[in-house]
Amino acid sequence: MGEMQKARLIPVSGIGSSLEAEQRATSALLAVISIVRPFSESLTAPLGASRAKKAEVEAFTEVEVKLPSGPKVRPDGLIRVSYGSASWSALVEVKTGDSVLESEQLNNYLIAAKEVGADCVVTISNEIGVAGAHPTAGLNIRSNSKVKAHHLSWMRILAIAVQNKVHVGVDDPEQAWILGELIRYLEHPQSGASELANMGASWTSVRDGARDRSLKKTAPEVVEVSARWDHVIRQAALNLSSETGADVTQVLPKAQQDAKARTAVLCEGLVDSGQLSATLRVPGAASDMDVVADLRARQIVVAATIEAPGDKRGKGSVSWLTRQLRSAHPDTVVESYALRASTPATATLAQALEDPAVLLTDGQNDIAKFHVLRRTEAGQAGKSGGKKPGFIDTVNRSIDTFYATVLQQITPWVPPAPKASRPPQVDTAPQPSASPSAFAMPPVPDSQPALQREANPAPSGSSLDDRQPHRDTGADSWSPPTQ
Repeated sequence: MGEMQKARLIPVSGIGSSLEAEQRATSALLAVISIVRPFSESLTAPLGASRAKKAEVEAFTEVEVKLPSGPKVRPDGLIRVSYGSASWSALVEVKTGDSVLESEQLNNYLIAAKEVGADCVVTISNEIGVAGAHPTAGLNIRSNSKVKAHHLSWMRILAIAVQNKVHVGVDDPEQAWILGELIRYLEHPQSGASELANMGASWTSVRDGARDRSLKKTAPEVVEVSARWDHVIRQAALNLSSETGADVTQVLPKAQQDAKARTAVLCEGLVDSGQLSATLRVPGAASDMDVVADLRARQIVVAATIEAPGDKRGKGSVSWLTRQLRSAHPDTVVESYALRASTPATATLAQALEDPAVLLTDGQNDIAKFHVLRRTEAGQAGKSGGKKPGFIDTVNRSIDTFYATVLQQITPWVPPAPKASRPPQVDTAPQPSASPSAFAMPPVPDSQPALQREANPAPSGSSLDDRQPHRDTGADSWSPPTQ
Protein backbone atom coordinates (compact mmCIF):
# COMPACT_ATOMS: atom_id res chain seq x y z
CA MET A 1 0.00 0.00 0.00
CA GLY A 2 1.37 3.41 -0.95
CA GLU A 3 1.85 6.43 1.30
CA MET A 4 -1.40 7.82 2.68
CA GLN A 5 -2.33 11.30 3.90
CA LYS A 6 -4.14 11.71 7.19
CA ALA A 7 -7.68 13.02 6.82
CA ARG A 8 -8.00 16.62 7.98
CA LEU A 9 -11.03 18.60 9.11
CA ILE A 10 -9.85 21.73 7.25
CA PRO A 11 -7.76 20.69 4.21
CA VAL A 12 -5.28 23.06 2.60
CA SER A 13 -5.11 21.17 -0.67
CA GLY A 14 -7.02 22.54 -3.64
CA ILE A 15 -6.73 26.25 -2.78
CA GLY A 16 -6.41 27.73 -6.25
CA SER A 17 -6.80 31.48 -5.71
CA SER A 18 -6.65 34.21 -3.09
CA LEU A 19 -10.47 34.43 -3.14
CA GLU A 20 -10.77 30.72 -2.40
CA ALA A 21 -8.21 31.03 0.40
CA GLU A 22 -10.20 33.90 1.88
CA GLN A 23 -13.51 32.01 1.71
CA ARG A 24 -12.04 28.84 3.21
CA ALA A 25 -10.29 30.70 6.04
CA THR A 26 -13.48 32.64 6.83
CA SER A 27 -15.68 29.55 6.92
CA ALA A 28 -13.18 27.55 8.98
CA LEU A 29 -12.66 30.32 11.54
CA LEU A 30 -16.36 31.11 12.00
CA ALA A 31 -17.26 27.43 12.31
CA VAL A 32 -14.66 26.88 15.05
CA ILE A 33 -15.79 30.05 16.83
CA SER A 34 -19.34 28.66 16.98
CA ILE A 35 -18.17 25.29 18.38
CA VAL A 36 -15.22 25.94 20.74
CA ARG A 37 -16.56 28.22 23.47
CA PRO A 38 -13.25 29.00 25.26
CA PHE A 39 -11.83 30.18 21.93
CA SER A 40 -14.85 32.29 21.00
CA GLU A 41 -14.90 33.84 24.47
CA SER A 42 -11.24 34.86 24.17
CA LEU A 43 -11.91 36.48 20.79
CA THR A 44 -15.27 38.16 21.32
CA ALA A 45 -15.45 39.04 25.04
CA PRO A 46 -12.86 41.85 24.74
CA LEU A 47 -15.04 43.29 21.96
CA GLY A 48 -18.16 43.43 24.15
CA ALA A 49 -19.74 39.97 23.92
CA SER A 50 -20.89 37.92 26.91
CA ARG A 51 -18.29 35.91 28.84
CA ALA A 52 -20.87 33.36 29.98
CA LYS A 53 -19.64 29.79 29.47
CA LYS A 54 -23.09 28.67 28.32
CA ALA A 55 -23.68 31.55 25.92
CA GLU A 56 -24.99 30.53 22.49
CA VAL A 57 -22.58 31.40 19.68
CA GLU A 58 -23.82 31.47 16.08
CA ALA A 59 -21.83 32.24 12.95
CA PHE A 60 -22.95 32.84 9.36
CA THR A 61 -21.17 33.48 6.07
CA GLU A 62 -22.04 35.61 3.02
CA VAL A 63 -24.46 37.92 4.81
CA GLU A 64 -26.37 40.31 2.53
CA VAL A 65 -27.59 43.68 3.80
CA LYS A 66 -29.36 46.44 1.89
CA LEU A 67 -28.10 49.96 2.59
CA PRO A 68 -30.49 52.92 3.05
CA SER A 69 -29.10 54.41 -0.17
CA GLY A 70 -30.26 51.36 -2.15
CA PRO A 71 -27.31 49.07 -2.99
CA LYS A 72 -26.66 45.79 -1.23
CA VAL A 73 -23.41 44.88 0.50
CA ARG A 74 -22.17 41.44 1.43
CA PRO A 75 -19.78 41.18 4.41
CA ASP A 76 -17.93 37.88 4.71
CA GLY A 77 -19.78 36.84 7.85
CA LEU A 78 -21.71 37.57 11.01
CA ILE A 79 -21.13 36.42 14.60
CA ARG A 80 -23.88 36.48 17.22
CA VAL A 81 -23.38 35.71 20.93
CA SER A 82 -26.54 35.40 23.05
CA TYR A 83 -27.03 34.73 26.74
CA GLY A 84 -30.43 35.19 28.35
CA SER A 85 -31.95 38.41 27.05
CA ALA A 86 -28.55 39.90 26.13
CA SER A 87 -27.25 39.63 22.58
CA TRP A 88 -24.11 40.89 20.83
CA SER A 89 -23.44 40.67 17.12
CA ALA A 90 -20.77 41.74 14.66
CA LEU A 91 -20.38 41.86 10.90
CA VAL A 92 -17.08 40.31 9.80
CA GLU A 93 -14.79 41.24 6.89
CA VAL A 94 -11.81 38.99 6.12
CA LYS A 95 -8.68 39.42 3.99
CA THR A 96 -5.87 36.91 3.51
CA GLY A 97 -2.40 37.05 1.99
CA ASP A 98 -1.31 40.51 0.88
CA SER A 99 -4.87 41.84 0.50
CA VAL A 100 -5.53 44.98 2.52
CA LEU A 101 -8.70 46.43 4.01
CA GLU A 102 -10.33 49.35 2.19
CA SER A 103 -11.90 52.28 4.02
CA GLU A 104 -14.77 52.75 1.51
CA GLN A 105 -15.86 49.14 1.88
CA LEU A 106 -15.60 49.22 5.68
CA ASN A 107 -17.57 52.47 5.93
CA ASN A 108 -20.40 50.78 4.01
CA TYR A 109 -20.23 47.87 6.43
CA LEU A 110 -20.48 50.27 9.36
CA ILE A 111 -23.72 51.60 7.85
CA ALA A 112 -24.93 48.02 7.27
CA ALA A 113 -24.14 47.10 10.88
CA LYS A 114 -26.27 49.99 12.08
CA GLU A 115 -29.12 48.87 9.82
CA VAL A 116 -29.23 45.32 11.20
CA GLY A 117 -28.57 46.33 14.82
CA ALA A 118 -25.06 44.88 15.03
CA ASP A 119 -22.72 46.22 17.69
CA CYS A 120 -19.57 46.43 15.58
CA VAL A 121 -17.66 45.48 12.47
CA VAL A 122 -14.75 43.08 13.02
CA THR A 123 -12.02 43.03 10.39
CA ILE A 124 -9.44 40.26 9.98
CA SER A 125 -6.29 40.49 7.87
CA ASN A 126 -2.53 40.15 8.04
CA GLU A 127 -2.24 43.85 8.89
CA ILE A 128 -1.41 44.84 12.48
CA GLY A 129 -2.45 48.21 13.90
CA VAL A 130 -0.26 50.45 16.05
CA ALA A 131 -1.04 50.43 19.80
CA GLY A 132 -4.34 48.64 19.25
CA ALA A 133 -5.58 51.14 16.66
CA HIS A 134 -7.32 50.01 13.48
CA PRO A 135 -4.82 49.67 10.61
CA THR A 136 -7.21 51.27 8.09
CA ALA A 137 -7.27 55.06 7.97
CA GLY A 138 -10.35 57.06 6.99
CA LEU A 139 -13.04 55.14 8.90
CA ASN A 140 -16.15 57.15 9.77
CA ILE A 141 -16.03 56.45 13.49
CA ARG A 142 -16.16 58.89 16.38
CA SER A 143 -15.75 58.30 20.09
CA ASN A 144 -19.55 58.40 20.56
CA SER A 145 -20.39 56.17 17.58
CA LYS A 146 -22.76 53.33 18.48
CA VAL A 147 -21.20 50.97 15.96
CA LYS A 148 -17.49 50.35 16.54
CA ALA A 149 -14.76 48.86 14.34
CA HIS A 150 -12.37 46.27 15.77
CA HIS A 151 -9.42 44.58 14.10
CA LEU A 152 -7.87 41.17 14.64
CA SER A 153 -4.76 40.13 12.76
CA TRP A 154 -4.43 36.50 11.71
CA MET A 155 -1.33 36.31 13.90
CA ARG A 156 -3.38 37.51 16.88
CA ILE A 157 -6.08 34.91 16.19
CA LEU A 158 -3.45 32.17 15.88
CA ALA A 159 -1.80 33.29 19.13
CA ILE A 160 -5.14 33.19 20.98
CA ALA A 161 -5.88 29.73 19.57
CA VAL A 162 -2.50 28.40 20.71
CA GLN A 163 -2.90 29.98 24.16
CA ASN A 164 -6.27 28.24 24.61
CA LYS A 165 -5.09 24.90 23.21
CA VAL A 166 -1.65 24.65 24.82
CA HIS A 167 -1.50 26.92 27.87
CA VAL A 168 -5.08 27.32 29.15
CA GLY A 169 -6.48 24.03 27.93
CA VAL A 170 -9.85 23.06 26.45
CA ASP A 171 -11.73 20.59 28.65
CA ASP A 172 -13.80 18.97 25.90
CA PRO A 173 -11.45 16.63 23.94
CA GLU A 174 -13.42 16.99 20.71
CA GLN A 175 -13.36 20.79 20.92
CA ALA A 176 -9.63 20.65 21.67
CA TRP A 177 -9.08 18.55 18.54
CA ILE A 178 -11.16 20.94 16.41
CA LEU A 179 -9.18 23.91 17.69
CA GLY A 180 -5.96 22.05 16.93
CA GLU A 181 -7.13 21.53 13.34
CA LEU A 182 -7.70 25.29 12.99
CA ILE A 183 -4.20 25.98 14.33
CA ARG A 184 -2.71 23.48 11.88
CA TYR A 185 -4.60 25.12 9.00
CA LEU A 186 -3.67 28.71 9.88
CA GLU A 187 0.00 27.75 10.25
CA HIS A 188 0.11 26.37 6.70
CA PRO A 189 1.52 28.80 4.10
CA GLN A 190 -1.37 28.17 1.68
CA SER A 191 -3.99 29.32 4.20
CA GLY A 192 -3.17 32.98 3.50
CA ALA A 193 -2.99 33.68 7.23
CA SER A 194 0.72 34.30 7.11
CA GLU A 195 3.15 36.36 9.13
CA LEU A 196 5.20 39.16 7.61
CA ALA A 197 8.16 37.65 5.76
CA ASN A 198 9.36 40.57 3.65
CA MET A 199 10.76 43.97 4.56
CA GLY A 200 9.55 45.38 1.24
CA ALA A 201 11.03 46.32 -2.11
CA SER A 202 12.91 49.28 -0.60
CA TRP A 203 14.76 47.26 2.04
CA THR A 204 18.12 46.97 0.28
CA SER A 205 18.37 50.68 -0.57
CA VAL A 206 17.36 51.72 2.97
CA ARG A 207 19.76 49.22 4.57
CA ASP A 208 22.66 50.50 2.48
CA GLY A 209 21.58 54.14 2.90
CA ALA A 210 21.64 53.76 6.70
CA ARG A 211 25.28 52.66 6.50
CA ASP A 212 26.47 55.50 4.27
CA ARG A 213 24.25 58.09 6.01
CA SER A 214 22.41 59.12 2.88
CA LEU A 215 18.81 58.64 4.05
CA LYS A 216 16.19 61.39 4.34
CA LYS A 217 13.47 61.31 6.99
CA THR A 218 10.62 62.05 4.56
CA ALA A 219 11.70 59.60 1.85
CA PRO A 220 8.87 57.11 1.07
CA GLU A 221 11.23 54.13 1.31
CA VAL A 222 12.35 55.18 4.82
CA VAL A 223 8.71 55.50 5.91
CA GLU A 224 7.88 52.06 4.46
CA VAL A 225 10.75 50.25 6.20
CA SER A 226 10.01 52.03 9.50
CA ALA A 227 6.36 50.93 9.38
CA ARG A 228 7.36 47.35 8.56
CA TRP A 229 9.77 47.32 11.52
CA ASP A 230 6.90 47.94 13.92
CA HIS A 231 4.94 45.20 12.16
CA VAL A 232 7.87 42.82 12.73
CA ILE A 233 7.98 43.74 16.43
CA ARG A 234 4.24 43.26 16.98
CA GLN A 235 4.51 39.94 15.14
CA ALA A 236 7.39 38.90 17.42
CA ALA A 237 5.22 39.79 20.43
CA LEU A 238 2.44 37.53 19.15
CA ASN A 239 4.90 34.69 18.53
CA LEU A 240 6.21 35.03 22.08
CA SER A 241 2.62 35.10 23.36
CA SER A 242 2.06 31.72 21.68
CA GLU A 243 5.21 30.32 23.28
CA THR A 244 4.60 31.61 26.81
CA GLY A 245 0.81 31.78 27.07
CA ALA A 246 1.17 35.37 28.33
CA ASP A 247 -0.13 38.49 26.61
CA VAL A 248 3.15 39.96 25.34
CA THR A 249 2.76 43.55 24.17
CA GLN A 250 4.77 46.30 22.55
CA VAL A 251 5.37 49.22 24.90
CA LEU A 252 4.97 52.68 23.36
CA PRO A 253 5.30 56.10 24.98
CA LYS A 254 2.05 58.04 25.00
CA ALA A 255 3.40 60.46 22.40
CA GLN A 256 4.06 57.57 19.97
CA GLN A 257 0.71 55.77 20.17
CA ASP A 258 -0.46 57.52 17.03
CA ALA A 259 0.71 55.70 13.89
CA LYS A 260 2.07 58.81 12.17
CA ALA A 261 3.91 60.01 15.28
CA ARG A 262 5.43 56.57 15.86
CA THR A 263 6.59 56.29 12.26
CA ALA A 264 8.12 59.77 12.44
CA VAL A 265 10.19 58.78 15.51
CA LEU A 266 11.39 55.60 13.77
CA CYS A 267 12.35 57.51 10.64
CA GLU A 268 14.35 59.99 12.72
CA GLY A 269 16.25 57.21 14.48
CA LEU A 270 16.92 55.40 11.21
CA VAL A 271 18.34 58.54 9.55
CA ASP A 272 20.29 59.89 12.54
CA SER A 273 21.79 56.69 13.99
CA GLY A 274 20.94 53.94 11.51
CA GLN A 275 18.89 52.19 14.21
CA LEU A 276 15.34 50.90 14.61
CA SER A 277 14.20 50.33 18.19
CA ALA A 278 11.27 48.89 20.14
CA THR A 279 10.32 47.62 23.60
CA LEU A 280 8.41 44.44 24.50
CA ARG A 281 6.76 43.60 27.82
CA VAL A 282 6.13 40.07 29.10
CA PRO A 283 3.79 40.02 32.13
CA GLY A 284 5.62 38.83 35.23
CA ALA A 285 9.10 39.18 33.75
CA ALA A 286 11.83 40.95 35.71
CA SER A 287 12.14 43.69 33.07
CA ASP A 288 10.97 44.90 29.69
CA MET A 289 13.01 43.85 26.64
CA ASP A 290 14.61 46.58 24.56
CA VAL A 291 15.23 45.57 20.94
CA VAL A 292 17.50 47.54 18.60
CA ALA A 293 18.31 46.78 14.98
CA ASP A 294 21.58 48.57 14.23
CA LEU A 295 21.83 48.63 10.44
CA ARG A 296 25.23 50.34 10.48
CA ALA A 297 26.79 47.74 12.77
CA ARG A 298 24.71 44.94 11.19
CA GLN A 299 23.61 43.75 14.63
CA ILE A 300 20.46 42.95 16.56
CA VAL A 301 20.76 43.96 20.23
CA VAL A 302 18.30 42.71 22.85
CA ALA A 303 18.69 44.04 26.40
CA ALA A 304 17.03 44.20 29.82
CA THR A 305 17.63 46.36 32.90
CA ILE A 306 17.55 44.47 36.21
CA GLU A 307 17.36 46.14 39.62
CA ALA A 308 20.13 44.93 41.95
CA PRO A 309 19.13 43.18 45.22
CA GLY A 310 18.84 45.54 48.13
CA ASP A 311 20.21 43.11 50.73
CA LYS A 312 23.54 42.37 49.00
CA ARG A 313 26.65 44.33 48.15
CA GLY A 314 29.64 43.97 45.85
CA LYS A 315 30.42 40.43 44.75
CA GLY A 316 27.30 39.10 46.44
CA SER A 317 25.12 41.30 44.23
CA VAL A 318 26.98 40.21 41.09
CA SER A 319 26.78 36.53 42.04
CA TRP A 320 23.03 36.87 42.67
CA LEU A 321 22.60 37.75 39.00
CA THR A 322 25.18 35.50 37.36
CA ARG A 323 23.96 32.39 39.19
CA GLN A 324 20.62 32.86 37.45
CA LEU A 325 22.21 33.25 34.02
CA ARG A 326 24.26 30.05 33.81
CA SER A 327 22.19 28.84 30.82
CA ALA A 328 22.77 32.09 28.88
CA HIS A 329 25.39 32.35 26.15
CA PRO A 330 28.86 33.09 27.58
CA ASP A 331 29.24 36.17 25.36
CA THR A 332 26.19 37.82 26.92
CA VAL A 333 27.31 41.23 28.17
CA VAL A 334 26.61 42.37 31.73
CA GLU A 335 26.95 46.03 32.77
CA SER A 336 26.78 47.03 36.44
CA TYR A 337 25.94 50.56 37.53
CA ALA A 338 27.05 51.71 40.98
CA LEU A 339 24.86 54.12 42.92
CA ARG A 340 24.87 57.57 41.28
CA ALA A 341 27.26 56.33 38.58
CA SER A 342 26.70 57.14 34.92
CA THR A 343 29.42 54.85 33.52
CA PRO A 344 29.09 51.08 34.07
CA ALA A 345 31.61 48.37 34.69
CA THR A 346 31.33 45.92 31.78
CA ALA A 347 32.21 42.25 31.33
CA THR A 348 30.96 39.16 29.54
CA LEU A 349 28.93 36.64 31.47
CA ALA A 350 31.82 34.16 31.25
CA GLN A 351 34.18 36.68 32.87
CA ALA A 352 31.70 37.59 35.60
CA LEU A 353 31.09 33.94 36.47
CA GLU A 354 34.82 33.40 36.85
CA ASP A 355 35.47 36.58 38.85
CA PRO A 356 32.54 38.71 40.11
CA ALA A 357 34.98 41.52 40.94
CA VAL A 358 35.24 42.48 37.25
CA LEU A 359 31.82 44.14 37.58
CA LEU A 360 32.83 46.29 40.54
CA THR A 361 33.97 49.86 39.97
CA ASP A 362 36.99 50.90 42.07
CA GLY A 363 35.77 51.88 45.52
CA GLN A 364 32.11 51.21 44.68
CA ASN A 365 30.46 48.17 46.26
CA ASP A 366 26.83 49.36 46.14
CA ILE A 367 25.32 48.32 42.78
CA ALA A 368 22.06 49.98 41.80
CA LYS A 369 21.20 48.06 38.63
CA PHE A 370 22.45 45.69 35.93
CA HIS A 371 22.08 46.04 32.19
CA VAL A 372 22.16 42.64 30.43
CA LEU A 373 22.41 42.52 26.64
CA ARG A 374 23.19 40.16 23.77
CA ARG A 375 24.39 41.15 20.31
CA THR A 376 23.81 38.90 17.29
CA GLU A 377 24.46 39.33 13.61
CA ALA A 378 21.54 40.79 11.66
CA GLY A 379 20.38 39.03 8.51
CA GLN A 380 20.88 41.10 5.39
CA ALA A 381 18.15 39.71 3.16
CA GLY A 382 14.79 41.43 3.16
CA LYS A 383 12.92 38.16 2.62
CA SER A 384 12.71 35.20 4.97
CA GLY A 385 13.10 31.57 3.96
CA GLY A 386 16.29 31.86 1.91
CA LYS A 387 19.53 29.91 2.21
CA LYS A 388 20.70 32.39 4.84
CA PRO A 389 18.49 33.80 7.62
CA GLY A 390 16.78 37.01 6.57
CA PHE A 391 16.53 40.18 8.65
CA ILE A 392 13.12 39.24 10.07
CA ASP A 393 14.36 35.73 10.92
CA THR A 394 17.26 37.08 12.97
CA VAL A 395 15.06 39.59 14.80
CA ASN A 396 12.61 36.87 15.85
CA ARG A 397 15.39 34.46 16.81
CA SER A 398 17.25 37.07 18.86
CA ILE A 399 14.13 38.01 20.84
CA ASP A 400 13.08 34.40 21.50
CA THR A 401 16.60 33.32 22.54
CA PHE A 402 17.18 36.28 24.85
CA TYR A 403 13.88 35.74 26.62
CA ALA A 404 14.39 31.98 27.04
CA THR A 405 18.03 32.11 28.22
CA VAL A 406 18.16 35.43 30.06
CA LEU A 407 14.94 37.18 31.03
CA GLN A 408 12.94 34.04 31.78
CA GLN A 409 15.69 32.84 34.14
CA ILE A 410 15.77 35.93 36.36
CA THR A 411 13.67 36.11 39.51
CA PRO A 412 13.62 39.76 40.60
CA TRP A 413 14.66 40.61 44.12
CA VAL A 414 11.78 41.32 46.50
CA PRO A 415 12.45 43.17 49.77
CA PRO A 416 11.55 41.18 52.89
CA ALA A 417 8.51 42.10 54.95
CA PRO A 418 9.23 44.81 57.56
CA LYS A 419 9.85 43.55 61.08
CA ALA A 420 8.04 44.80 64.15
CA SER A 421 10.14 47.10 66.34
CA ARG A 422 9.10 45.32 69.56
CA PRO A 423 8.19 41.65 70.06
CA PRO A 424 4.51 41.10 70.93
CA GLN A 425 3.67 40.79 74.66
CA VAL A 426 2.36 37.34 75.53
CA ASP A 427 0.17 36.97 78.64
CA THR A 428 1.61 33.96 80.51
CA ALA A 429 -0.65 34.23 83.57
CA PRO A 430 -2.78 31.13 84.21
CA GLN A 431 -6.34 31.43 82.92
CA PRO A 432 -9.34 30.31 85.02
CA SER A 433 -10.82 27.07 83.79
CA ALA A 434 -14.50 26.94 82.87
CA SER A 435 -16.89 24.82 84.94
CA PRO A 436 -18.11 21.73 83.13
CA SER A 437 -21.67 22.57 84.18
CA ALA A 438 -21.54 25.78 82.16
CA PHE A 439 -21.55 23.76 78.95
CA ALA A 440 -24.04 21.10 80.02
CA MET A 441 -27.00 20.64 77.67
CA PRO A 442 -30.49 20.82 79.14
CA PRO A 443 -32.53 17.65 78.72
CA VAL A 444 -34.57 17.36 75.54
CA PRO A 445 -38.29 17.25 76.27
CA ASP A 446 -39.94 13.90 75.58
CA SER A 447 -42.55 15.68 73.47
CA GLN A 448 -39.93 16.41 70.74
CA PRO A 449 -39.98 13.74 68.03
CA ALA A 450 -36.94 11.45 68.06
CA LEU A 451 -36.30 11.93 64.34
CA GLN A 452 -36.13 15.71 64.78
CA ARG A 453 -33.74 15.33 67.71
CA GLU A 454 -31.43 13.17 65.60
CA ALA A 455 -31.67 15.39 62.53
CA ASN A 456 -30.95 18.58 64.47
CA PRO A 457 -28.39 17.70 67.14
CA ALA A 458 -27.22 20.52 69.35
CA PRO A 459 -23.56 21.41 68.68
CA SER A 460 -21.12 20.93 71.47
CA GLY A 461 -20.83 23.98 73.69
CA SER A 462 -24.27 25.44 72.85
CA SER A 463 -27.84 25.04 74.03
CA LEU A 464 -30.91 24.20 71.98
CA ASP A 465 -32.17 27.73 72.54
CA ASP A 466 -29.10 29.05 70.63
CA ARG A 467 -29.84 27.13 67.44
CA GLN A 468 -31.26 28.91 64.41
CA PRO A 469 -34.59 27.58 63.05
CA HIS A 470 -34.32 25.33 59.99
CA ARG A 471 -34.92 27.03 56.61
CA ASP A 472 -35.69 25.14 53.34
CA THR A 473 -33.30 26.41 50.71
CA GLY A 474 -34.56 23.74 48.74
CA ALA A 475 -29.93 28.52 14.18
CA ASP A 476 -29.20 27.44 10.40
CA SER A 477 -29.78 30.66 8.42
CA TRP A 478 -29.82 34.38 9.08
CA SER A 479 -31.57 37.41 7.62
CA PRO A 480 -31.55 41.03 8.84
CA PRO A 481 -34.61 42.25 10.76
CA THR A 482 -37.10 44.37 8.87
CA GLN A 483 -37.10 48.02 9.85
